[in-house]
Amino acid sequence: MIRDIITSAVQGALVGVGVSDAVVQLEFPADSAHGDFATNVAMVYAKQLGKNPKVFAEELVESLKDFSSLVNKIEVAGPGFINFYVADEYFVKNLSEISENKNYGNSSMYKGKKILVEHSSINLFKPFHIGHVMNNAIGESISRIAKISGADVTVISYPSDVSLGIAKAVYIILEDGIEKLQSCATDTEKLDYIGTCYVRGTKAFEDSTETQTRIKEIAKNLYEKTPSPELDAYEIGKEINLTYFKNVATRLGSHFDAYIYESEAGLVGRKIVMDNIGTVFTFGEARPDDPVGRGAVVYEGEKEGLHTRVFINSEGYPTYEAKDLGLLSLKFERYTPDVSIFITDHEQTAYFNVVKNAAGKINKEWEEKTVHRTHGRMTFKGQKMSSRLGGVPIASVLVDTIVEEVKEKNNTLDIETADAIAIGALKFSILRARAGSNVDFDPETSLSFEGDSGPYLQYTTVRAKSILEKAKQQNIVCLLNEQANANELEKHLARFPFIVEKSISEWAPHYITGYSVELAHLFNAWYANTKILGDNAQQTQHNVFVTGTVVKVLEKSINLLGISIPEKM
Repeated sequence: MIRDIITSAVQGALVGVGVSDAVVQLEFPADSAHGDFATNVAMVYAKQLGKNPKVFAEELVESLKDFSSLVNKIEVAGPGFINFYVADEYFVKNLSEISENKNYGNSSMYKGKKILVEHSSINLFKPFHIGHVMNNAIGESISRIAKISGADVTVISYPSDVSLGIAKAVYIILEDGIEKLQSCATDTEKLDYIGTCYVRGTKAFEDSTETQTRIKEIAKNLYEKTPSPELDAYEIGKEINLTYFKNVATRLGSHFDAYIYESEAGLVGRKIVMDNIGTVFTFGEARPDDPVGRGAVVYEGEKEGLHTRVFINSEGYPTYEAKDLGLLSLKFERYTPDVSIFITDHEQTAYFNVVKNAAGKINKEWEEKTVHRTHGRMTFKGQKMSSRLGGVPIASVLVDTIVEEVKEKNNTLDIETADAIAIGALKFSILRARAGSNVDFDPETSLSFEGDSGPYLQYTTVRAKSILEKAKQQNIVCLLNEQANANELEKHLARFPFIVEKSISEWAPHYITGYSVELAHLFNAWYANTKILGDNAQQTQHNVFVTGTVVKVLEKSINLLGISIPEKM
């Protein structure tokens, strides 16, 4: 690739002036008038050589003169940036590469490696809500980006299936009678009811010491899988929630290769903690009401600049911290990943810093090979949307509400197309944000066919494909004119592999969203100013060829976002 050619040449020029092992970073100038690639190496290394950055940049440019026929011009800009202007020949030949190579844009960054991605890890007795939808969108996109990196990718979910919170919900289900749950007419009603049981159980636990004792007994029976009415009620509720989760995940375009349940991770985590008392973990101070006469087992994270957390409570049960430790162990034991990625709300960052730090004391690769990616919270702009959704909506209600918005804008759409547009709008709104950033979903802009949105990308792709279909009907041959001048659209197409690699290196889908929108903008501007199927046969054939490459790259980039493309819009 031209980037590698330029990078190698710049590194060689730096070696020539005494800078070895130089890191050369090439960026795309914001304004194409400033070239196709730019680097700031002169400013980075000038001080080391005792030189003025701009003067040093000019010296480097002189030594780089005529290093490649694919670079027409090199010039210095500003305080010492070096800009490279690539020959049209490169961009025109790249169109042929896009057309002929079905793997265009694929990377070999993780070829031969194993990557594990964990996302959408729900609590089975709490609704799959909007936060999980955000987690799912990011996790699914990262999974697809990982697959295009050349790696062998496994995707898992980590459902919370046993906890004191679940015992609180089961307590209310038993108090009401299991018949009440079974009498709910629809899955949504069952989920709503289980959600209210969770809330009511939490309040009951806080209001009565007698209820606390009973709920703890239920938790013990569930944890130990003791045959009992509470275990029966639990299994019914678990199946309802798990089925719902799988159905929603499928609707959102996600697939999981396997599940690791919190109950199994808890057993493993407890053993790991107990086996490392005295080396990694310590007993905390015992309380007067401590039933076993000793304190909880803690990790003194303050010694590492973090904070202290409990891993085994005073009753001998593993906390979330120990369970996450067990999860790490199971991940590496079962899948031996070279990279293990997981996604959570950004508010859990401090918590996971402690868990990863403790894990590194037991097995260094658990810490070194684990990557934590985060997301923020989602809000809704507009009173109408907010009032429809109420508080924290479950996933299916959220999507259904957006589908209604789509149908209101265009009631001629079939339900399958409306669903694809709604999910595309939702995912794009989430994925365009940087890691940890909050998202405000505005139906007016997020569902627009003319702005920076998922539907805009879908519509542009459908439009481009319709041109190809029309050309086919008119028997127009798709043929590249190798003597043509490269325009901004064709130059942008050549950036796709670089954008993919940047997304992989940072596990950041927002680079793909930004690239895709710009590609759609450039195509639509070209479409508006060009008679694609015109009278000039050679130009028309070339235009159709370019349109085909746009479709291929748009489809691939949109797929990396986990967004589907309708047949018609």
